[in-house]
Amino acid sequence: MGGNVGSGSVGLGGGGLGGGDLASDELRTTPEEEELVDFISFVLDDLQATWRELLPGYRDATLVLFRDATRSGCGVGQSEMGPFYCGADEQVYIDLSFYAELRSQFGAPGDFAQAYVLAHEIGHHVQTLTGISDNVRQRQEADPASRNDLSVRQELQADCFAGVWGYSTAQRGNLDPDDVEEGLRAAAAIGDDRIQRMGGRGVHPESFTHGSSAQRVEWLRRGLESGDPDSRDTF
Repeated sequence: MGGNVGSGSVGLGGGGLGGGDLASDELRTTPEEEELVDFISFVLDDLQATWRELLPGYRDATLVLFRDATRSGCGVGQSEMGPFYCGADEQVYIDLSFYAELRSQFGAPGDFAQAYVLAHEIGHHVQTLTGISDNVRQRQEADPASRNDLSVRQELQADCFAGVWGYSTAQRGNLDPDDVEEGLRAAAAIGDDRIQRMGGRGVHPESFTHGSSAQRVEWLRRGLESGDPDSRDTF
């Protein structure tokens, strides 16, 4: 259940707690959302084709699009969590409404801004396949005081991985300078400092888990400019 899209699988989860890959008719979509699903499906296929070339032994992740809430191998996923990757089932979960929020609430419109979100989550899949995620988790357990710092480094690495894919698309003539700016604007929009300011709580760097706007832009740009996964060593 859920459609095969090239080499990737896109599951459309319904409202409530419809787990994993549900039949597409469980999720009612507008024509605009159907166009978005087609675009994200194309991006997913391109992302995974790129990583199969870059990473020997790469195996595809699955993308689950849902509304409101869904079950995952990591527990219940809710729209308030934003997009997330679950290493237990190797699936990326994105609530369709997030893309509208990215445009209206965070001021980051554009196709490449949407693609960057998915590319970042696939970056977490790469971290799972290469053992990076397990290593980070072990280090956090051994030194709880380093938990947030290690989380930031892991998130910034996923941003760099997203940029590596962006470099590949540019080399194939599918990315122009305006697209790059859309991606960088999206990275800046979801920095911890900006989100904390939006929440009216003041900025508290010690509580960052994803990195500041400047850091996220820097590491996405590194991947975009180098195309080299080895430029990703945020650790």
